[in-house]
Amino acid sequence: MALEFNENNFKDEVLNCDKPVLVDFWAAWCGPCKLLGPTIEELHKELGDKVKVGKVNVDENQSLAAAYGIMSIPTVLIIKSGKIMEQFVGIQPKGVYVDALNKHM
Repeated sequence: MALEFNENNFKDEVLNCDKPVLVDFWAAWCGPCKLLGPTIEELHKELGDKVKVGKVNVDENQSLAAAYGIMSIPTVLIIKSGKIMEQFVGIQPKGVYVDALNKHM
């Protein structure tokens, strides 16, 4: 299962990670987020040793969503060494995420 990032672990798990980290900003009530969920899980299973893949529930972590200017969900960020490398708003094909992660490995 994809990691759960939150306000308590975001710095250690995401910002201080030397591997690319895919962060899915989502909410339980968001239909498109539910559709993207299985893709996020597949990425975690397939790439989990090379990258980190996790999710941030925007309802439970509003300060993180605000800090990253998340206005629409799902929003997926690729973060490496604390810097946003890529940002995707809305659902993208799995290959788009894979290509973005591979670019930053």
